Amino acid sequence: MKDLTNKVAVITGAGSGIGRALAKALAARGCRLALSDVNETGLAETMAELKDAEVRSYRLDVSDRDAIYAHAESVAADFGQVNLVINNAGVALSASIREMTDEDFKWVMDIDFWGVAHGTRAFLPHLIASGDGHVVNISSVFGLIGVPKQSAYNAAKFAVRGFTEALRQEMKLEEQPVAVSCVHPGGIRTNIANAARMGKSENAAAQRKGFDKMAMTTPEKAAAIIVKGILKDESRILVGPDAWGIEAINRLLGAAYQPLVERFSRKNLYR
Repeated sequence: MKDLTNKVAVITGAGSGIGRALAKALAARGCRLALSDVNETGLAETMAELKDAEVRSYRLDVSDRDAIYAHAESVAADFGQVNLVINNAGVALSASIREMTDEDFKWVMDIDFWGVAHGTRAFLPHLIASGDGHVVNISSVFGLIGVPKQSAYNAAKFAVRGFTEALRQEMKLEEQPVAVSCVHPGGIRTNIANAARMGKSENAAAQRKGFDKMAMTTPEKAAAIIVKGILKDESRILVGPDAWGIEAINRLLGAAYQPLVERFSRKNLYR
């Protein structure tokens, strides 16, 4: 996919953050947009910023498997084709394994992993039929390393990475006209930390303040990097200098990265 003009792009979680920035970046390149979010207020705000684009909005809860499959059929019927799917919707949880509830664990997995998996599978036949498709799944730097109090998020984002990398290989081996990219953002200045669930013993204000200090990249910059990666058909798209640093540490040290994370966490998470 070297040219995005008139391509139909589907973006979940388009009501804020990276999703909204991607919608604006793709609209500027001539994409026709199918935008969804469970937050209808945020989605309406995104739509208001895209007055000159060909765009439709859909309320979608990506934790609902049947709703995702129905959404895929609706988008295909509304636009006549689907070329690009960005499974971006996500949530966060900060809690230790001992403390997090089954309900919270399921909440994260249903949205951050199953939302991506079902979103990919629902749209894949339409992407193949387009003859020029691309799947972009949003993982995280927490899909590259394990971090204390992020076990549920880690589980979902590592799963997204494995699922997406396997899909890319399958599409190549089966000679299907679908490119596949996995995105690993570092700290992005979005609302995900403010909307995160917290374990009982967590200091929510301190956690969110700490995230805000470490968020190095704006959503607009993240969107520009992702779009560039799509056009270059990159298998792994790293977003932000922190993402590049974490990927390098993981590659160079292997499992030996863990003592570094432990020292950081002892200072910042276990004070």
